[in-house]
Amino acid sequence: MSICLFEFAQSIIRHQMYHLILATAERDKRVLAVYMNGSRTNVNVPKDIFQDFDIVFVVMETAGFIYDTTWIKKFGEILYMQYPDESPYYTSDKENVYGWLIQFADGNRLDLHVETVKHAREHIGDDKLCKILLDKNAILPDMHESMDKDYWVKKPTKEQYLCVCNEFWWCLNNVAKGLWREEIPYVQDMVNYHVRKQLEKMLSWKVGILTDFTVSVGKSGKYMYQWIEKKEWETYLSTYFTGRVSEAWEAVMIMCNLFGQTAIYVGDRLEFNYNELEGKNARGFLEHVRQLPKNAKKIY
Repeated sequence: MSICLFEFAQSIIRHQMYHLILATAERDKRVLAVYMNGSRTNVNVPKDIFQDFDIVFVVMETAGFIYDTTWIKKFGEILYMQYPDESPYYTSDKENVYGWLIQFADGNRLDLHVETVKHAREHIGDDKLCKILLDKNAILPDMHESMDKDYWVKKPTKEQYLCVCNEFWWCLNNVAKGLWREEIPYVQDMVNYHVRKQLEKMLSWKVGILTDFTVSVGKSGKYMYQWIEKKEWETYLSTYFTGRVSEAWEAVMIMCNLFGQTAIYVGDRLEFNYNELEGKNARGFLEHVRQLPKNAKKIY
């Protein structure tokens, strides 16, 4: 399908869903206003077939919508749903805001919430990626044009920079022992939940420097490729590894190289002193553990 045909098809799908959303809100007297946030309100996000619709219906009370959900079926045939406010692992405020995450048979996904007027007035400005689609009685405050400024990379302080450096190198201590023990599940968690987050943050600061801190790199840094060099992005992608210990070791060493280079770049540009000795010693410990025999009785 050509780009023009794709965009035309997506435009039809988008307008059909918007029509359903607004028509449903118009006919339901309980719904006083509708607003949207998320990727569809962000002009800087690439458009594709997987973008969902993040919609909020502003209502007088939420209970009726929660008790009888047949009204949701108006948006299409439901494949499956999630009820995040029913999860025992998260706190919720059902009286003021409640949501459903819905995957439809036609491919559309709708993240739908109902929210009381009071809650909407107090929180609609929390996210600048917000666009009012309907306001029957002018109950919502005026909103500025939707923008992603809240998500721009923030310039770090010296303390934040040094903390990220220290966290990266320190957590690799745990990665080293996990790899020596060949405990891949532990290694994967330690790398992706702790070490990688520091590398991602350092790379995002480099993007911030390159763009004068006026862009968002997206969730998990997924848009960083737009600003860093192609080779650097490919190097970053090569730090993801499977369940093989040897592959993991190689990826971790690549992470070390990339982090060190990026940290020096960021430190130089922001006039922060990078602790090279810390990095050198942590890297040396990693390399030592990598060569440590499996029957070793002591580390050194």
